[in-house]
Amino acid sequence: MANAATNTQSAGTWPELQSGPLLTGAVLIGIGVAVAAAGMAVAGLHVAAATRTWIRELEIPPSELAKLKWEQAKSTAAAGASHWREHPNSKARLARRSVVS
Repeated sequence: MANAATNTQSAGTWPELQSGPLLTGAVLIGIGVAVAAAGMAVAGLHVAAATRTWIRELEIPPSELAKLKWEQAKSTAAAGASHWREHPNSKARLARRSVVS
């Protein structure tokens, strides 16, 4: 019973908070978010501009290179399939041996 007499704080109370430090923290977080967003925008614009410049300097545009590689892949696949179908081993058939018991 001695413990109950010294414990005057109830379990459902919340700590007392002052609004000044909370508002200051919220303002600083907001400023930090704005600065980070501005930094990301500057960096993103720089990367986009550098990428555009790099693509303009290429001898073959990426779309043309993709078309060329696609045509190469199609012709290579067709040649491989044709060779596989016409190979002498593809004509051979396995014959079953009759099992004599």
